[in-house]
Amino acid sequence: MNRYPLWKYIVICVALLIGFFYTLPNFFGEVPAVQVSPLRTTEKVDTALMQRIEAALKQAGLSSDGITLDARSVKARFRDTDTQIKAKDVLQQAMGSGFTVALNLIPASPQWLTSIGALPMYLGLDLRGGVHFLLQVDMPKAMEKTAERYQGEIRTLLREKKVRYGGLSREQDKVLLRFSDAAVRDEARTLLDKSYPELLLSEIQEGDSLILSATLSEVARKKSQEDALQQNLTTLRNRVNELGVAEPIIQQQGADRIVVQLPGVQDTAKAKEILGRTATLEVRMVDEEAMQDPTRMQSAAAGQLPFGDELYLERNGVPILVKKNVVLTGDYITDAQPGFDNNSQSAVHINLDGRGARLFKDVTRENVGKRMAILLIEKSKTEVVTAPVIREEIGGGRVQITGMDSTEEAKDVALLLRAGALAAPMEIVEERTVGPSLGAENITKGFNSTLIGFAMVAVFMIIYYQFFGVISVLALVVNMFLLVSLLSLLQATLTLPGIAGVALTLGMAIDANVIIAERIREEIRNGNSPQTAIAAGYENAWDTILDSNITTLIAGFALFWLGSGPVRGFAVTLCLGILTSMFSAVTVSRAMSNLTYGRAKRLTKVSI
Repeated sequence: MNRYPLWKYIVICVALLIGFFYTLPNFFGEVPAVQVSPLRTTEKVDTALMQRIEAALKQAGLSSDGITLDARSVKARFRDTDTQIKAKDVLQQAMGSGFTVALNLIPASPQWLTSIGALPMYLGLDLRGGVHFLLQVDMPKAMEKTAERYQGEIRTLLREKKVRYGGLSREQDKVLLRFSDAAVRDEARTLLDKSYPELLLSEIQEGDSLILSATLSEVARKKSQEDALQQNLTTLRNRVNELGVAEPIIQQQGADRIVVQLPGVQDTAKAKEILGRTATLEVRMVDEEAMQDPTRMQSAAAGQLPFGDELYLERNGVPILVKKNVVLTGDYITDAQPGFDNNSQSAVHINLDGRGARLFKDVTRENVGKRMAILLIEKSKTEVVTAPVIREEIGGGRVQITGMDSTEEAKDVALLLRAGALAAPMEIVEERTVGPSLGAENITKGFNSTLIGFAMVAVFMIIYYQFFGVISVLALVVNMFLLVSLLSLLQATLTLPGIAGVALTLGMAIDANVIIAERIREEIRNGNSPQTAIAAGYENAWDTILDSNITTLIAGFALFWLGSGPVRGFAVTLCLGILTSMFSAVTVSRAMSNLTYGRAKRLTKVSI
């Protein structure tokens, strides 16, 4: 009657073993470390870099607890944060500007646990420490950039259709076209109405000039602002993900603000650098006339630049004069992938959208035989990647950038171009740093509160239900192990609300055991034998336990669906806790009662 088949015991044992191994890493905690990673993938992450880091630390008289190597970085562990900070300063000076040296926290778990994928839970900002930023997107600047893009497109369209205009200028988010003839103005208006229905056109008279003003409609303006915010969100996520920050939170707040939380990042200055690290592409024409004049080149090198030009260096160190007028930007890029050119050299293949393809086709057709510079702008640094001669008109919207030093650099450039640039500048309006000590204090308080609650529940259950109380407490321990192991296995982020969810789960889990114990007591009072009472108690309690847990599970799903941030963390912990409590309170506790009482031939008394 009260016996499980062998397979059920095997399932329970396997669940307990998995729960134990995946819970174990959380007891080892984390140790302070310094992470060194190259800014560009042309720098190799290998044993030579490890030896270089070891030599720098040894020369400074600093000892590490171990240096590990992974695909993208080298991490050096230290005993305390003081040594960690000193090592960071030493390595920053030794490695130079080609590497990112950042403070980090890494798991202290043994290698054999890591090898089976047993990792500790991610800790949220309130538990691990880190930095919190609230960024304001400059929407007027976003509108100005949109107007600038339309200015270039309208210029190209009017030239293509051979519509004569007196001037084309921009005032903030308005594009102004000047005409001397009303018929030509009307022709241009008809053309713009057809090509850009999202623009509102109005006619202005200024003396003898006929002005056509173009601004975005309210619907298009709202969409442009939403697109700018989403592009900034995507760019920030791509940049932070490349750094390897564990479980960053990057989400929209309101119509023009973005919240960024980076748990475990202790260096605020470095975090700001991460947020600003974006890259974009610009295509400009080379000033051939100035380049062929040695005198003008010497003057440019001395700082006297020709009007409308900028001076940069090519990769071989040769100075090059490019025009300020940007003929194409990275805004038109839909995809960028690494590859090879016709000479089997590393290259980046770029796909342009429809408008970008048309602009690039027109530029290459009008400038055959001239040089075109492709500039990569990253962190306010402009680099001329290549400046080839335009041999023929290039159509189809597919552009190839050659001049890559290696396949790794081609991958790096393609990644940066896919990540894109910020659609509008952002300003940090709120900055908050949570130190590791405060996070450790929150962990201690959360752990102690859960432990005290568990101890009080355990004392009550053992006093009131005797041996069945002991079984209930052991089932509660199993529930805790399974819940923590699931959170670790899913690599969920634990926050203070999540700890509250764990504490609530304990209370709900013991409630199921109380229902079972009371049912068994009721069956015994009704005159049933102990064996029958145990079997009937578990069977009759199951429907009640299932109903109560399903209703709570529905509430948890609603919190997860409608909530965000800490609320969703609480909901995840609650829902997982309900599932583990149903397994432990019913299946595990009955297995223990079956092993205790199920094999007795003549059971006359139950300790309950």
